[in-house]
Amino acid sequence: MSNAHSESNSLINASSPYLLQHAYNPVQWYEWGTEALEKAKAENKLILVSIGYSACHWCHVMERESFENHEVAEVMNRHFICIKVDREERPDIDQIYMYAIQLMTGSGGWPLNCICLPDQRPIYGGTYFRKNDWINILENVAGLWANESDKAIQYAERLTSGIRDSEKIIAVDVKADYTEQHLTEVIEPWKRHFDIGFGGYNRAPKFPLPNNWVFLLRYGFLKDDESVFTAVCHTLEEMGRGGIYDQIRGGFARYSVDDKWHVPHFEKMLYDNAQLISLYAEAYQCTKFDSFKQTIVETINWVFDEMTAPEGLFYSALDADSEGVEGKFYVWDKAEFDDVLGDDANLMGEYYNITGDGNWEEEQTNILRKTISDDDLIAKYDINIEILYDKVKSAKAKLLEVRNKRIGPGLDDKCLTAWNAMMIKGLADAATVLNHNLYYESASKAAHFILNNLRAENGGLHRNYKNGKSSITGFLDDYAFLIDALIALYEYDFDEKWLDEAKTFTDYVLANFTDTDSPMFFYTSAESESLIARKHEVMDNVIPAANSVMAQNLKRLGLLFDMENYLEKAAEMLAAVHPKIKTYGSAYSNWAIQLLNEVYGINEIALTGLETDVVRLELSIHYIPNKITLGGTKSNLPLLKGKQSNETKVYICRNKVCQLPVKTVEEALAYLQ
Repeated sequence: MSNAHSESNSLINASSPYLLQHAYNPVQWYEWGTEALEKAKAENKLILVSIGYSACHWCHVMERESFENHEVAEVMNRHFICIKVDREERPDIDQIYMYAIQLMTGSGGWPLNCICLPDQRPIYGGTYFRKNDWINILENVAGLWANESDKAIQYAERLTSGIRDSEKIIAVDVKADYTEQHLTEVIEPWKRHFDIGFGGYNRAPKFPLPNNWVFLLRYGFLKDDESVFTAVCHTLEEMGRGGIYDQIRGGFARYSVDDKWHVPHFEKMLYDNAQLISLYAEAYQCTKFDSFKQTIVETINWVFDEMTAPEGLFYSALDADSEGVEGKFYVWDKAEFDDVLGDDANLMGEYYNITGDGNWEEEQTNILRKTISDDDLIAKYDINIEILYDKVKSAKAKLLEVRNKRIGPGLDDKCLTAWNAMMIKGLADAATVLNHNLYYESASKAAHFILNNLRAENGGLHRNYKNGKSSITGFLDDYAFLIDALIALYEYDFDEKWLDEAKTFTDYVLANFTDTDSPMFFYTSAESESLIARKHEVMDNVIPAANSVMAQNLKRLGLLFDMENYLEKAAEMLAAVHPKIKTYGSAYSNWAIQLLNEVYGINEIALTGLETDVVRLELSIHYIPNKITLGGTKSNLPLLKGKQSNETKVYICRNKVCQLPVKTVEEALAYLQ
């Protein structure tokens, strides 16, 4: 039985919405920090580290079943120093204990619960536990520590050694050249996992994995591989038609639990949507599919209306649950749907796959999705496409008005540098492809805020921002994604201040994140607090690895500033990871983009003259995935020195060789054939 608890614990002073959710648990939670860690040592108590995030459904379930329960809390408080961690604020802590759980159990996820010695070394853990199982585990491990501490210490030593030695990437000789054969070795095993019917991969659950499809889009285009290119377009179309996409508001959920993109896990994360905006923008630039453009515009509108802070930064997530029920905010029964839409209910019911028993059979309700083609509906109802789209637009507005009166899901209103940087890049990409300056202005505003307010006194970055405060030292992904975003802003407005900032942060990374025993960067800064291990982040996941992003940043900045040390570092990083890419392409997709650039080369497109904005706009109509663009009438960049003039000229350079300048984009494109 769960009882209300009137007194708060020390989480009441936290900034994280996830930690604040637990502030009135009877468990005496602490934030990760000196107070809790010193208390564990002083009292020789085991540490219980419980890690989750605010939009996590099963985190909420375990809280209701266990952490709000006085019987469970009594056991936890008696035997342990209990620490709550928001994995989004402290990925460095999550990284270590997630790997510990994976070593112990073979799998991981959230909620993540790890029991540690007083010195933070893990000895036992897992993910979600039912109440009675949880109590038994706590009492057994506490008994082990009280009666057989030597055994616990020996296990902790072995486990910690495994954590420290894992994923160590060592330097190798840099390859003289990479060939198409190297790409074929990556692609051929990868293709076997494509789901030809519903897009994505032939498995469930299905995650969008935007970076996978960015690589595959570029590969399919450059290699002229129709099977790969078709798989990408089909995947993006099916995701946009599925329940994973919010059909009346825009924005994607984190994943679908099935193999048809039908039933989402309803949480909406900023990082997914930021990357998907970039992906759909690139796909629209390549294909000019109107549905891709609609997805971009609707998703950005959702971000602007629901995920944007007054300062111009972007919030982290919307919860999966509302009123304690997953997805309740988003679903419809047929009676309500028909009542809202009146005369158009039959047509729109078919358009959105609404059924009397519910298309989500488990809950007997309906998730809006598209299963019938527009052409079939036009033929059946004897209407033209303009009438159909007018009715769809009207239906969306009516449904949204009703839905907005429901109790909405919780908002995680902390702002994270890395995730904001992804959205800045997404908006810059959309501004470029759709020629929409408002998107650029929003991106620029957020970037200026980070540069002016999230920079530490030592020149580094803070990780988080909320209520005017930043409290966490930045991690490698904060730098990597911000540098990437700054380059994207430069390629839109040709203001070199963005590149100067990108170079400053890159030099900071080289000074504070370098591992002298590996070509990879540490995930934590030399300025960060010391944990039991200092890890790297190498494998790409739902978010590309910080190291793969940094490798690409170094390559592009090395070309822009003609800095050989940047280029050499990027080459060393790729060479060290290259043998792993073909073994598991989807887990190294961002590294595969760097490999693709090595095989096909990077086109350095320099624009000069008084009409560089006009030329850039014309250039943005064309899909050139392997390029960097630079321009302006005044510049300190090596590639533009000596090329300034009032007359419009376009230079195409590759491998330190420039073609003769031309006056039109059409002539320049001929060099790229």
